[in-house]
Amino acid sequence: MKDKNKLVGTPVSRIDGIAKVTGKAAYSTDYPVKNLAYAVLFKSTTAAGKILTIDTGAAEKAPGVLAVITHINAPKLNIDGGIRGGALLQSPEIEFYGQNIGLVVAETFEQARYATHLINVTYEKREPKVDFEKLSSQAVVPKDKEKADAIRGDAKATLRTATYKVEELYETPIEHHHPLEPHATIAEWNGDHVILYNSSQIVNGAQSAAAATLNIKPEQVRIISPYIGGGFGSKGGQWANLVLTAVAAKQVNRPVKLALTRQQMVNSVGLRQRNLQKVSLAATEDGKLTALAHEITTHGAIKNEFVEPCGDCSKVMYAVPNSLITYRVVPMNIILPTYTRGPGKSTGSFALESAMDELAYKLKMDPIDLRIKNEPERDPSNGKPWSSRTTVQCLRAGAKAFGWEKRKAEPRQNQQGNYLIGYGVSCGTYPAHQRPTSAVVKLKRAGNDVTATIELAAADLGTGTYTILTQTAADALDLPIQRVKVTIGDSDLPPAAGAVGSVGAASYANAVNDACQKITDELIAKSGKQFFARPTASQLMLSEKMADFQTRVDTKPLESAEEYSAHSFNANFAEVAVNRFTGMVRVSRFLAVTGAGKILNPKTARSQIIGGNVWGIGMALTEESVVDPRWGNFVTRSFADYHVPSNLDIGSMDAIFIQEDDQHANKMGIKGIGEVGIVGVAAAVANAIFNATGKRVRQLPITPDKLL
Repeated sequence: MKDKNKLVGTPVSRIDGIAKVTGKAAYSTDYPVKNLAYAVLFKSTTAAGKILTIDTGAAEKAPGVLAVITHINAPKLNIDGGIRGGALLQSPEIEFYGQNIGLVVAETFEQARYATHLINVTYEKREPKVDFEKLSSQAVVPKDKEKADAIRGDAKATLRTATYKVEELYETPIEHHHPLEPHATIAEWNGDHVILYNSSQIVNGAQSAAAATLNIKPEQVRIISPYIGGGFGSKGGQWANLVLTAVAAKQVNRPVKLALTRQQMVNSVGLRQRNLQKVSLAATEDGKLTALAHEITTHGAIKNEFVEPCGDCSKVMYAVPNSLITYRVVPMNIILPTYTRGPGKSTGSFALESAMDELAYKLKMDPIDLRIKNEPERDPSNGKPWSSRTTVQCLRAGAKAFGWEKRKAEPRQNQQGNYLIGYGVSCGTYPAHQRPTSAVVKLKRAGNDVTATIELAAADLGTGTYTILTQTAADALDLPIQRVKVTIGDSDLPPAAGAVGSVGAASYANAVNDACQKITDELIAKSGKQFFARPTASQLMLSEKMADFQTRVDTKPLESAEEYSAHSFNANFAEVAVNRFTGMVRVSRFLAVTGAGKILNPKTARSQIIGGNVWGIGMALTEESVVDPRWGNFVTRSFADYHVPSNLDIGSMDAIFIQEDDQHANKMGIKGIGEVGIVGVAAAVANAIFNATGKRVRQLPITPDKLL
């Protein structure tokens, strides 16, 4: 329950909203740097091989061209400095189609782009490994020890003798992040120090990676990234554009801007990898799970490995005595996969929650009842008690709000005109973590007015960080919200966790709250007085007539938090209308019920959940990055081919939050919501389509041809 006159827990509108809609918010390419030159990347046109010759003579002579950089004349960089995916112009070797093999710097973007077409390259071509269907049989055990086989009991033996079981193969495609703002960087050197205006979800991570790769000290690199136009994980890792912009600026001795085009992004900043997932479930006649096997085959890059944890939901969602989670990975000539919203959980939940629906149908059970029956009292993966768990509450509250009682148990029983109507449900989870974060609070008094400035190297990629931190500080300092300013997105500020893995709110808000409490304590001590009631920081600034005062905290997670398993949980409810003649699917209604600790701002939280839901609907119905198996290039390189949902594609959406007071996750009881909003969504839609049509589609996206 919200305290009277408190801002935390209320739907405050976005603090940064006006700056964004009026164009005052400066994104990475918006800074008015003087004497700016422009860089354009030159990409390989083969997926595997070696550059034999690269002729840049014509490009170098083109109008306005300042420099052409290739592996021949690029400075020596540290390829192990933290830049993902390589492509740093350090070698003639080609590992994927669209790999960076050159960089043209010119007076204008148009001149640089034109000059890239004048570069001539000859290759020693090799047969690319890009056909996942053919290569999947060659998959091997991952190097990552966290992806080692997780075995509890004997799932295989139990499955062999089970009467009631499901054993099916589910497939999710490659997806790309495609944030509204493409990746971009401006680099400006001042002696041996460089400022990088860069769109980054991890400000300090970008600083460390850039410094290490450029072979300079971290304090010689400053990252400025106050506003980010979306990222969804692609701006969590650091990619070649960050460093190559600095290389180009050094080469031409003036600031340089490098902005990726939408088409370049598909081969530049990672992707969500394709997954084959075999899920096997066994149960007693009354629905008690006896075995669960989740066997995942996926792909990495040809030299580097990234395996998204598709089995994580299967480890923790249900109580089952016998379980097996395995990963196998095949190297491919494709850019390195990376973290993508709800990594592993969004894709893994599609397989698990579809299989649970199939099992419920075989058992003639309501799929909600099946899930509740297998609710675990502790985390099955490690035996720890839950810090809190709301799955059952989410299911029951959602069923009531959605009108689940109207669902027909048998498919094809609900028809409205030309449309078959179906209901689907799923559950999801995402771990809740807090990361070490520092924060500074500065108080200033002018007459009877006290203002506060909060500083930390946090990131806001559109999630509402500015707003929730302003609310947190205003409450802790007892100041009007208009007198609090939050400054983030600069590596010169106190170091902070990245806005990744749903750790942002818990990490940032706890640090800001601690800093505000600490400054009040220090002001009380400085006054040397005894108080019957604890005064506020602003009262002390006024009573002690102080002009300014500041303090810093370095906040770490609670040690006791390690004793618990902390997660956000959800239940998703979908209603679909399927045209029985065309196979077109419309999600007419969608409801997400989420338990995610203390909700700092219901408005921004709802926005996060619905945003995740929309992507989940896209995952279910439209989104797929297609590789040409002959060449290894993506044929879906723009929004004309890669279909993200638009407003016309989305029906009625709603989000409900379960009130939760989690005293174990962290001091403020905050859990992340940025990722969990997508988890389970595709399964709810797929389950609803089965309920409507009687056709079980196990390969995403569920396009009309798969239903006809």
